[in-house]
Amino acid sequence: MRTLIVCVSVSHGNTRKVADALAEELGARVVEPEDVRPEDVPDHDLVGFGSGIFYMRPHRRLLDLVDRLPDGGGTKAFTFATSGSSGFPGLPYTRSLDKALTRRGYDVIDTFSCRGWDTWLPLRVVGGVNRGHPDGADLARARTFARSVAEAVAPRS
Repeated sequence: MRTLIVCVSVSHGNTRKVADALAEELGARVVEPEDVRPEDVPDHDLVGFGSGIFYMRPHRRLLDLVDRLPDGGGTKAFTFATSGSSGFPGLPYTRSLDKALTRRGYDVIDTFSCRGWDTWLPLRVVGGVNRGHPDGADLARARTFARSVAEAVAPRS
């Protein structure tokens, strides 16, 4: 299965750790939005899009790439995020990303999120929150998630 993971990880490498765990399980390569040609994205069987969360949304660089993507033609996709908080019930942080991908013709089959070390300005005073995350348990959950999306794309016969 040809798999690509597009990831923006700018603060502490939280999201990149998750992307690397996913990639290891899926045999995928991880790229930043600027390192992939938008027209090449739908050539994959599965594409992951992930970011840390900034002001309750995925990073602008990732959203800008999605805005430039050609029609996905039903290409299977998943989204993932790391954040300092768990968000608001019923409002996943990746919702805007999921909707943008769906509008572009991608079939978003699932999403993954976990906590990440966050030192956003007011939190910096106390050393941030969630130091040490994503941890081993978070990365194990990411690997389990990767296996489930792989199974959804290429079910066993």
